Amino acid sequence: MGKQIELSKSKYCKGVQCPKILWMDEHMSEKAKISDSSAMDVGSKVGELARNYFGAYNLVEFNIDKTIMASDTKKLLEAEIANQTIAEASFYLDGLFCSVDLLKIQGDECSIVEVKSATSVKDIYIDDVAFQYYVLIKCGLKVKNAFIMHIDSSYCRHGDLELDKLFKVEDYTDVVKEKYQEVEDNIRSIRLFQESTEEPVKDIDLCCEVPYECAYYEYCRRNIPKASVFDIRGLYASKKYEYYHQSIITFEDIIRLKPKLSAKQLQQVETEYYKKTDVILPNDIKVFLDTLQYPLYHLDFETFQQAIPEYEGLHPYEQIPFQYSLHIEHEDGTLEHKEFLAKEGSDPRRAIAESLCKDFPVDVCVLAYNMSFERRVLAHLADTFPDLADHLLAIRDNIHDLMIPFQKQHYYTRAMQGSYSIKYVLPALFPDDPELDYHSLDGVHNGSEASAAFADLQNKTPEEIKVVRKNLLKYCGLDTYAMVKVLSKLKEVCE
Repeated sequence: MGKQIELSKSKYCKGVQCPKILWMDEHMSEKAKISDSSAMDVGSKVGELARNYFGAYNLVEFNIDKTIMASDTKKLLEAEIANQTIAEASFYLDGLFCSVDLLKIQGDECSIVEVKSATSVKDIYIDDVAFQYYVLIKCGLKVKNAFIMHIDSSYCRHGDLELDKLFKVEDYTDVVKEKYQEVEDNIRSIRLFQESTEEPVKDIDLCCEVPYECAYYEYCRRNIPKASVFDIRGLYASKKYEYYHQSIITFEDIIRLKPKLSAKQLQQVETEYYKKTDVILPNDIKVFLDTLQYPLYHLDFETFQQAIPEYEGLHPYEQIPFQYSLHIEHEDGTLEHKEFLAKEGSDPRRAIAESLCKDFPVDVCVLAYNMSFERRVLAHLADTFPDLADHLLAIRDNIHDLMIPFQKQHYYTRAMQGSYSIKYVLPALFPDDPELDYHSLDGVHNGSEASAAFADLQNKTPEEIKVVRKNLLKYCGLDTYAMVKVLSKLKEVCE
């Protein structure tokens, strides 16, 4: 047996999801897909704020040497300060290490408080706390309670932040205690798995995606053929793996074995497998087109979220609109383009609401792709600014959805791969058109990147801000120009 594998609480949770993740981290980390660090940044900010929940606290400073953090914690515990709270209290024993987000000391007992930036508790969070409970018990502490503190999505900010309302604290003591033996068994099996000097054989399963998509997801699926059960749109992940383990993998397998699929899913499979011609139903498309009136106002919003609401009247993770693009299409085909991008570091809601009222007449026909999002944004703005509500709601009530002909598969091609998202529809309708290629854009290629770019804009230099703002405007502008082009294709097939 080699040296004992060290486990932190994050490594333990990875091992619970799939022990091969840890083996890959150690031996083949170059195969990992680079993850988005923004979620970690949010978690850090929430964790730092939560330290103030119980008032004054003592912080164990981070040190790459775990033994120093454990020693610093021990000194605080030995000081016998009554009813103190220790942030990042750290414990190290037999290769097991954990830092407790908040350790509440009450006499000779203590309580674990694990802080999460999510709005609900996942099973993996309980595994996290159970590992901490196990380590602390092994270190000789008397653990009275184990809590999980997370964001309460029902909180609405009015004035100063109210931590007792922003956070919800739930008691998982009984569940965690019941997992004590399970944790011990998991530690043993995870460590045994890591002893292999060659890549362990482990088949893909739901753990590749739940509770988090594994960084080695693409590597472990490298031998799955194209056009497989994993490419079927709208099929639950659990079903995909169920069929996979029944050897229903390729589209040929699906045609032959006939697993249960919806009509649209079966159409995707059959269209691809039999190389069927495109499905185009001009009469149905014309019914949709006849609902539109010129001039058409093509609208697209970009939004971002804050786990910790910074502005008045905001809920945690509420969608905050900061940008829109507007292409006005006249009946003769001429286009006008208007746009709005909020000032970085400020509450953008009032400014964007006023700009919308300026750019949109009350009774015009508005077009969006997946209009439920745009309608929701406009409704929230109307709730926030009653003096602008009538105008904003008029815009909302006049929105039509360009997605409908594709969602109803009145226009469907193999290249859409079973999706009616505009990111699939657009290249399917206009293959190899550089003017409509999101990948050719600089810096911002999708909505997630746009949100992250704007949220971080206030931390940039003036030169960097200028570049990012230019990239944001180009990205959002392409969204509405893409709608103009998609609509033109629908009109073309009806001529």
